[in-house]
Amino acid sequence: MHNHQGLLVILAYDGLCTFEFGIAVEIFGLARPEFDFPWYTQCIAAVDQGPMRATGGIQVLTDGGLELLEQARTIIIPGWRSRDQAPPPELLAALRRAYHRGARLLSICSGVFVLAATGLLDGLRATTHWHYATALAERFPNILVDPDVLYVDSGQLITSAGSAAGIDACLHLVARDFGTQVANSVARRLVMAPQRTGGQAQFIPAPVARTPRSDLSRVMQWARERLHEPLTVSDLAAQALMSQRTFLRRFTDATGASPKAWLQHERLARARELLESGHETSESIALRCGYRSVESFRVAFRTLVGLPPSVYRERFGRGALDHQASGLRSR
Repeated sequence: MHNHQGLLVILAYDGLCTFEFGIAVEIFGLARPEFDFPWYTQCIAAVDQGPMRATGGIQVLTDGGLELLEQARTIIIPGWRSRDQAPPPELLAALRRAYHRGARLLSICSGVFVLAATGLLDGLRATTHWHYATALAERFPNILVDPDVLYVDSGQLITSAGSAAGIDACLHLVARDFGTQVANSVARRLVMAPQRTGGQAQFIPAPVARTPRSDLSRVMQWARERLHEPLTVSDLAAQALMSQRTFLRRFTDATGASPKAWLQHERLARARELLESGHETSESIALRCGYRSVESFRVAFRTLVGLPPSVYRERFGRGALDHQASGLRSR
């Protein structure tokens, strides 16, 4: 599981989006002494010849040119200088070659316009900053543009919405490679909440909730302590001293997710932690996370996480971590 993740290449270009670039460097490029397994090997590839300036007047130095993409296992496209400026043909060709060789490509915000220009997104769902969604859909009608989510994972291709949603998409890739505990450890070092799921809304219509957030936080904490119970929306509403209808509206306004979707996410987050950290059976974990049967747990887990619980444990469980660490120490 914790095998070397190979070369991760972050693109740099004249007119570089500083924040999006910073996200990629922060998550993939920092040393991680807290982990005793190999982290990503990161380098920066120049798209353009000559000096490249990032937003804010910063000049960027790189490790090489597009030839670095030939060895890449993962390529990050941190925005693009202008949605109206076509990416260089040699960049598009290099991205296509990398994809067909099996590399993963992740775009942040306007970086989707580069990915779209390769043609690789045709027929797939993708997202971008809500501000650019209409332009993307008009220019690339074969892409199924979803303007309402934080990121879309299509396997080898991951697209994310504006700016900070790129953090969630990058943490999602870390979770795919190393498991949720490692992703949440990276999030803690960023002093941010654990990585949000991709289906969450990009922006909340009422950012200042009409209900004090502390009221909902109290109910959410109450629910987290009772995930082994078959909780319903009416249980949560009663705990919040609201009608079910009012609670539904206020919860969705404040979190961007329905209470039912939030509960499912919390149950499966707990299941992932239990699979990673111990040796309990799937039957025991299903009960502890509030599922009536192990079959319904397996279906829900596979739908959200993309792997059966047994495979997830093999890949991300403590035994896999210990085995990898001991293999490294013996080298």
